Amino acid sequence: MRNFEKPGRSVAIGRNGMAATSHPMATLAALEILKAGGAAIDAAVGACAVQCVVEAGSTGVGGDCFALLSTNGGADVVAFNGSGRTPAAADLSWYQRQGIRTIERFSPHAVTVPGAVDAWTRLVVDHGRMPMEVVLSQAISLAREGYGITPRVAADISHQEELLKRDPSCRRLFLVDGKAPRVGAVQYQPELAGTLEAIGREGRDAFYRGGIAEEMVSHLAAHGGLHTTEDFATAGGEYVKPISASYRGWDVHECPPNGQGIIALLILKVLERFAPAGNPLDPENLIVEVEATRLAYAARDRWLADASTSETPVDFLLSDELADELAAKIDRKAPVDAKTILGGVEHSDTVYISVVDKNRNAASFINSIFHPYGSGLMAPKSGVLFHNRGQSFVLEEGHPNAIGPRKRPMHTIIPGMVTKGGRTMMSFGVMGGHYQAMGHAQFLSKLIDYGLDIQSAIDLPRLFPLPGTATVEMEESLRQSAGDYFTARGFKVQPPNWAIGGAQAIWIDWEQGTLHGASDHRKDGCALGY
Repeated sequence: MRNFEKPGRSVAIGRNGMAATSHPMATLAALEILKAGGAAIDAAVGACAVQCVVEAGSTGVGGDCFALLSTNGGADVVAFNGSGRTPAAADLSWYQRQGIRTIERFSPHAVTVPGAVDAWTRLVVDHGRMPMEVVLSQAISLAREGYGITPRVAADISHQEELLKRDPSCRRLFLVDGKAPRVGAVQYQPELAGTLEAIGREGRDAFYRGGIAEEMVSHLAAHGGLHTTEDFATAGGEYVKPISASYRGWDVHECPPNGQGIIALLILKVLERFAPAGNPLDPENLIVEVEATRLAYAARDRWLADASTSETPVDFLLSDELADELAAKIDRKAPVDAKTILGGVEHSDTVYISVVDKNRNAASFINSIFHPYGSGLMAPKSGVLFHNRGQSFVLEEGHPNAIGPRKRPMHTIIPGMVTKGGRTMMSFGVMGGHYQAMGHAQFLSKLIDYGLDIQSAIDLPRLFPLPGTATVEMEESLRQSAGDYFTARGFKVQPPNWAIGGAQAIWIDWEQGTLHGASDHRKDGCALGY
């Protein structure tokens, strides 16, 4: 039972439909689509399109997408990989000849061909009930008629002023006299409105062929990119078989590599080998979570890559043998040797959307441009802001995640789904770049091991070990309660640079016939049902 004397949110309750997003306008858009007879995927795509406008720093048509879907509440989960590929000319040897040792953020080489629009259009056609122009209509109106800046969005812009100043279109659209706008300021994106209208009328080809694609290619080429119109014309996501693992009797489903969902499952398998102690924030629990994460991320950075072009040992990563081996390395008295753990880039931005409709179709949907405002490169005529997902590649010969022609990078964004007894029980996701795999495992552990409701589990304070180090970021209340415990055991404890992640979830209460929704206070959003 929630303590109503403390600040917080109640779980949202609905009977016919539920949407949980990180922006109120997106949640409202999803509900209106559901009430008009749309399916869960219609509402998820419509909400995402709204967020591409009103929360442009977190997601966009110039980004990538993954989705998990279930039908009529059943346990058969469908996965779609909507992540984009590098240009055909992106050979590792080319970068080596150019003397490029790392892929910089404000670089066309950080931009793979965006996969989101292809994913949206295919999923709506295959699993939706509404035409695309209706699904996108609310986003188009907001982009053309204007929208007010919410507090988290204003804060995100203020942290990216220097990036946004570099690009004339970003500076014009998102800044006011070179400065971040105040909360409540009104912004417009008329060029993006036109692009969304074209996608609504003509489908995916409006984005991947013709004038919009030609402008995107031309803009990237002007900055030194290798992209061609052929790279865009031949782009396309794919349905893939989900991967899953059991955690204390609950089946957890994730998208397979190139996403890091497999690492969330690996962390859970390691945690399952320890009996939960005390309360959810007991330092004895937290240190096991941290060490399981550090070990699992080491495995990620060694093996995880695009499974269609590289050998990714999926069975090994999900094996009991590996989970046993990693669990045996954990010593609560000292950190595992950080030299065995490889590094990665820091947290990034994403939107996660959960929708369940009246027929109990569930959509677990995530869309990202990676870092806040992505690469900071925008095609001026189409208003497409490009992601910087290519920064996840390494430029190392023989590494499974080395950049290569028409290859997808290791991806941090991961939607989740939980089933049990032949039914879908929960659609959920945790945003926050590299935190996401740990975030999935932490959230499910608190939910399953301690019986918390989904909102209470999301509200708990968070921590995250920076990959490749013995440094642990902790939110303030955890630093007060557990910081000394970690420091005494050899960890460096520090505040996070920014709020750790964000989450949304919808729980299906089959016994009472209701839907329970939750949304993270670390973002601007909410969960609403009807």
